[in-house]
Amino acid sequence: MSVRKEEDFSEWFTQVITKADLVDVRYGVQGFVVHRPWAMKIIRQIYRMFEEELERTGHEPVLFPLVIPEEYLEKEKEHVEGFKPEVFWVTEAGGERLERRLALRPTSETAFYSMYALWIQSWRDLPLKLYQSVAVYRYEKATRPFIRGREFLWIEAHCAFATKEEVLRQIREDMENTRRVVWERLGIPFLFLRRPQWDKFAGAEDTYAADTIMPDGRVLQISSTHDLGQRFAKAFGITYMREDGSRDYVWQTCYGPGIWRIMAALIAIHGDDKGLVLPFEVAPIQVVIIPIYYGEEREAVLGKCRRVEEGVRGAGYRVLLDLRDRTPGWKFNDWELRGVPVRIEIGRREVEEGFVTLFRRDLRTRVRVRDSELLAALRQLEVDILETLKKRAKEYFESRIVEARSREEVVRAVREGKVVRMPFCGREECAEDMRANAEGLRVRGTEVDAAEGDCGSCAWCGAPARFMVYAARAY
Repeated sequence: MSVRKEEDFSEWFTQVITKADLVDVRYGVQGFVVHRPWAMKIIRQIYRMFEEELERTGHEPVLFPLVIPEEYLEKEKEHVEGFKPEVFWVTEAGGERLERRLALRPTSETAFYSMYALWIQSWRDLPLKLYQSVAVYRYEKATRPFIRGREFLWIEAHCAFATKEEVLRQIREDMENTRRVVWERLGIPFLFLRRPQWDKFAGAEDTYAADTIMPDGRVLQISSTHDLGQRFAKAFGITYMREDGSRDYVWQTCYGPGIWRIMAALIAIHGDDKGLVLPFEVAPIQVVIIPIYYGEEREAVLGKCRRVEEGVRGAGYRVLLDLRDRTPGWKFNDWELRGVPVRIEIGRREVEEGFVTLFRRDLRTRVRVRDSELLAALRQLEVDILETLKKRAKEYFESRIVEARSREEVVRAVREGKVVRMPFCGREECAEDMRANAEGLRVRGTEVDAAEGDCGSCAWCGAPARFMVYAARAY
């Protein structure tokens, strides 16, 4: 990169997603990008991880239509008021004006629940846990690939239950699914917070969301789960017959892992001044082999490269022997830019002495490994690289959170690009004043299990504090 990540994160991010061939923004419509093969292969792996977790926990896949009739959106007042300003409308087809407007899916509660009213009749139909992996469409004013777009990728899961207790268990399950993928498998740290009531999902009783911290100090919401109570059930008439013959409305949740934003976090948090740094599991190519030869060394070197390639592929790794007509140094830089976890270098000495040189992308270090020990070394690197990325990311994440007890400390923290943990009075008016006078600092919420109580004085207004909250600038 021509800029350092620490000095100009915004420009660094733009250069990485362009130079690493992740997206092309030249499509001609703001907020809509072309996803190139390297990005899509990573994204497909992230989708796979979440789909595995969802199906392991009893969800089943579906696919709903892209268009939603306007009358569906109108059924839940708070929901439609929250989303209508962002909706793309289809008003014509085949040169004729449609009798009713159709919304391009901004989110799918109203689409799902129109059908849930037909599918759920008795307690035997519950719980119902469905998900779809799709793109959604919102008319965002400011756009940025993977961070905020008018077309972006996510998963949405919609569940219906007989009791409120099942809703609360489902929310915990959603949080655990997020942790198992985002932290355990991708090494991205985050805070799961209960959003303040004025910042909850439109139509929800409560919203719980995962925020990670980007290198510029702003937080990025990468996942959320919502307690919908019975509000949508009442709006859409989703009732079931209990075992005793009486009828009641179902209780509902919805869950949305933001695949696009998780991709942004993966790039931003693990990447360095050379480009992407990828964990093994999501890397499109996990091991690249670079031959290094001069003149008549070619056949012997390539022969060993092919044998190594066959062995590594046979062990289940995604491997590539790079035979492009480029210098080894050029290839080194190219694969480092793309974040390939391990590079195997093979030259004359490696052939003659029975070893290979392994380069690990996370630490940018080399080590010699005997041919007979190569597969064992790769298995260990697969673990070590993820653990290194997690350790580094956690240290960075924790260093960006500071406590503040006064207005001056809050202002200083936000100017230093920090996330603030602070006592807070709980008033929306105080939160808005802080946002207006502290460079856009927003209350993100409380820890999920935090109880309301005496927390001293509000760090911003000095009134009695009822909560300890996290506050940050956000994307």
